[in-house]
Amino acid sequence: MWHTHDGMGWWMMFGGGMWLLVIVLVVVAVLYIRAGGFQLDHRERPDAALDIARQRYARGEISREEFELIRRDLESPGTHGRTSDPA
Repeated sequence: MWHTHDGMGWWMMFGGGMWLLVIVLVVVAVLYIRAGGFQLDHRERPDAALDIARQRYARGEISREEFELIRRDLESPGTHGRTSDPA
C-alpha cells in the first residue's frame, strides 16, 4: 500500500498529524491566555511598587523609616510612584 499508489499513501498520516498539532496549539494558546500569560497592558499594577517595598521591609532589607518614606511617596498624589530624589 505504501508504494503502489493504490490508496491515500503516507501523506494521510502527515495530514492527520498536522490537524492534531493545530488542535494542541490552540488548546495551549487558550490555556496560556487564561492564565494571564498574554496581556496587552504590560504596565505594573499601581500597588506593585508598594508590594515590593513591603517584601523588602519584611526581609529586613529596609528600615521602618525607609518603608514609611517609600509608602508616603508612592501614595501621595501626583508622584505616580516616582521618588523626588535625583540620585
